[in-house]
Amino acid sequence: MNQCTAVALLPPPDHLVALSPAGHRPEAGHVLCELGSGHDDQHAAMLWDEGGRPGSAVWVRWKGSGIAQLTPLPWCPAHDPRNEACELFAAHPSAHSWRITDPTDEAITLLLARQHPYLFPEYRDEAGS
Repeated sequence: MNQCTAVALLPPPDHLVALSPAGHRPEAGHVLCELGSGHDDQHAAMLWDEGGRPGSAVWVRWKGSGIAQLTPLPWCPAHDPRNEACELFAAHPSAHSWRITDPTDEAITLLLARQHPYLFPEYRDEAGS
């Protein structure tokens, strides 16, 4: 399943704007939805892991081009057959992270594998080497 292509712009937090020098306002940043395509109408991207609170992270959630909201969410408890944890939040509305493919990342990796096959032995057949 391909990754969702939704993007959201996040304005800089008020405290950063207040601390910035005059005439040097911080710019908005962008986040990409990490869920699989075809999920419900709420997009999501993980911003940071809450290291002090086991099992949770802060995610940004948004609908369409609406206002984004920061939300602490627990990690998904699922593991794949190799015992690798899902990298999404609990009860996420799409496939688990190991089933989601970022097509841009895959295209870049395949291009690099063609140029540097010794660095990507797992892509040898796909890269045409």
